[in-house]
Amino acid sequence: MTPNWTPLDDELTLWAEAGLRLPLWWRDDDAIAPTPALSRLDKMAANLGMPVHLAVIPARAEGGLADALTPRLVPVVHGWTHDNHAPGGEKKAEFGRHRPLVPMRAEAEAGLGRMTGLFGTDLVPMFVPPWNRIDPALLPSLAALGYRWLSTFTPRATAEAAPGLTCINTHFDPIDWKGHRGLADPDKLIAQVARQLGDRRRGLADSAEPYGILTHHLVHDAAIWAFCDRLLTRLLSGPAFVMPSLKGPTS
Repeated sequence: MTPNWTPLDDELTLWAEAGLRLPLWWRDDDAIAPTPALSRLDKMAANLGMPVHLAVIPARAEGGLADALTPRLVPVVHGWTHDNHAPGGEKKAEFGRHRPLVPMRAEAEAGLGRMTGLFGTDLVPMFVPPWNRIDPALLPSLAALGYRWLSTFTPRATAEAAPGLTCINTHFDPIDWKGHRGLADPDKLIAQVARQLGDRRRGLADSAEPYGILTHHLVHDAAIWAFCDRLLTRLLSGPAFVMPSLKGPTS
């Protein structure tokens, strides 16, 4: 079935008529090694002219990953081991409220150290907690350790997660994680993007926050790859402009 792009096209027309621009960025999670899927991600990024902030799992990252990255693939820190520490029956989290702060701070520090050793100045000091969940009490410690950005999922509540720690979230994930783990209903996805952009246009959401696309290259099938490519192409052909990759600490 061919997706119905009309709701998004209509919203993009309203953006054009209002002279609005949409800052756009892309995060891809769970990288650990060079793979054919990573190469495909890089090729897609090249075709779109758009960098991908690649959330790498520090404790599991292979040394060869650094050699495989191109300037389009920008490494950021994805937790530590990506292990779930939540009690049974609770939503998965590695850095959730149920853990003491001291070991979580130590793991966040270890992650930044391992990633700096692997990627050097190519590393962006962004912390991406696995499953997009984090104890708010840990946030000041992240800034003290040298992180400058935090990225989770859903629109941010404030521009700063903590003093010195800018929040840049993702807002759109095409995967049906609770179902068949393939592409979610395309028409519902299109309606979601149109609704989120409509909220920004009407001032109901933070329009200064870059709109974030979240992908997981290791689990993509052909339908997910194709939908993401068409969505990003549509946005970039309209009001969206690519947010430059984040480099180094903010001043």
